[in-house]
Amino acid sequence: MPRPARSGAYEEPAAALAAAAELLAVLHARGQDEVAPAVSPSQLRALLAVEGAEGVNLRALGELLGSRPPSVTRLCDRLEAMGLLVRSPHPSRRREVEVRLTPRGRALLDEQRAVRVRELSAVLGRMAPAAVDSLVAGLAAFREAAAGPTPADSSPAGACAPPAPGLSSAPARVPDSA
Repeated sequence: MPRPARSGAYEEPAAALAAAAELLAVLHARGQDEVAPAVSPSQLRALLAVEGAEGVNLRALGELLGSRPPSVTRLCDRLEAMGLLVRSPHPSRRREVEVRLTPRGRALLDEQRAVRVRELSAVLGRMAPAAVDSLVAGLAAFREAAAGPTPADSSPAGACAPPAPGLSSAPARVPDSA
């Protein structure tokens, strides 16, 4: 996609996207009281990260979440106490701990997704079909751009930066080392 010549050319679309993201957050929060147990946004992020990198170790989970080890440990303590994830020793590296979702944790994520789809479907149902098609095409392009290299990326030509959290449809790949 060609870039406009003037700087700040994306400020208006970026502001529209930011407003849409805020609305998505509101829609996401609707109906969440139906899902039990209630989880905080940071707990939900952690569950999604574990789902995308099943068997992740605590250090790598902290990197995925952008959190320090003590915070990740406390977060996992709470999620484990709620029965949503389990920590266990790595089968071949005794000093490493793996984190996995429990069946209850998977069910919670499935319920969360069902609520989101229901809320978003209600809004999409009030839009013209052509507008929905345009939205889907625009979101696909946005995901592709978000997964591509950034101008500050110093990696070799042709290499792609990892996708922004929550933007990839493929599971995250996380190193196994501690």
